[in-house]
Amino acid sequence: MIDLDYVVPLRWQDDSGLDELTAYLRALAPHVRVTVVDGSRPELYARHARRWRCLVRHVSPAAGLSFANGKVNGVITGLRLAAGDRVVIADDDVRYDLPALAEMHDLLARAELVRPQNYFDPAPWHARWDTARTLLNRAFGADYPGTFGVRRSFFLAMGGYDGDVLFENLELVRTVRAHGGRELRPPGLYVRRLPCDARRFWSQRVRQAYDDLAQPVRLASFLAVLPAIALVRRPLPLLAAAGAVVALAEAGRRRAGGRRVFPAGASLFAPVWVLERAVCSWLAVGAACAGGVPYAGGRLARAAHSARWLRARAQESAGGSGSLGAWKPTDLCEPSQNGLVEDRPHRHSATVALPGSIGSPS
Repeated sequence: MIDLDYVVPLRWQDDSGLDELTAYLRALAPHVRVTVVDGSRPELYARHARRWRCLVRHVSPAAGLSFANGKVNGVITGLRLAAGDRVVIADDDVRYDLPALAEMHDLLARAELVRPQNYFDPAPWHARWDTARTLLNRAFGADYPGTFGVRRSFFLAMGGYDGDVLFENLELVRTVRAHGGRELRPPGLYVRRLPCDARRFWSQRVRQAYDDLAQPVRLASFLAVLPAIALVRRPLPLLAAAGAVVALAEAGRRRAGGRRVFPAGASLFAPVWVLERAVCSWLAVGAACAGGVPYAGGRLARAAHSARWLRARAQESAGGSGSLGAWKPTDLCEPSQNGLVEDRPHRHSATVALPGSIGSPS
């Protein structure tokens, strides 16, 4: 057994993926300590409790947590309950194999946060479309996956992170950095992910673009795409630009042996994804002007806090010493400065949709 805790924050509206997830948890449980933090409706929670009894630890989010982003309530609850110091946080559609778990355990000996690389398997057309975003992110830096490795002691010492944001993955990464944590981004640590269905894929387009409000240089780049197309008009320069985007995506696909997990045709979707993001970025700005993006029956106005603001907050809580203090994410209430360009990617959607197992290659 690997000395590793595995936390799954869960909040389902239906149980269409229950059998597949149960099979994965059954394969996972002999190797790591598994905690499912379940914020589903009472009738679904009761069904999950029956299916997972004696298989994993199944709990509700802690009563004192009421962040707008329910995933963060599950993450913080799971980190509090973890028995060891090395913890994997994974969305319900992430599928680790044993070599990836062992590598994550080893990497957490050298860092407070580990960011692996997700890939979709199987890869229908909309997963290849979304993979183009991943490949471009890899060409410029690193992607934002649906799973992280975290050192529990560091996470609790920094007081967790704010859950009243949409882009919770970026918020976690920036908060760890703000408190002096070390981050590893191994581009060759591949972890399988199940694709959502096409309907959910379309529903996520504007919401994912809204994440870029926390990365203003990136947002400005996408906002400039449509005006640039309107000004240029001529086909040859536009075709050359599309070719350059495909080449960049292909560079990301070939990085760190990525060709074995990313389908070749995904690079061809890169210009289509850029055009989609260009359109959705304008819609995201409109949503921001209207008070935020729709989320879980309400609206979330903030994508994520700026790195500069989080560093200032961390230093303030530590008395200016730069060490970890008693900072609490619920104290975050000032407007974001949105002043950073060092983070590049996005936030995945997450649903369980298709079969998978722990035995599939990482």
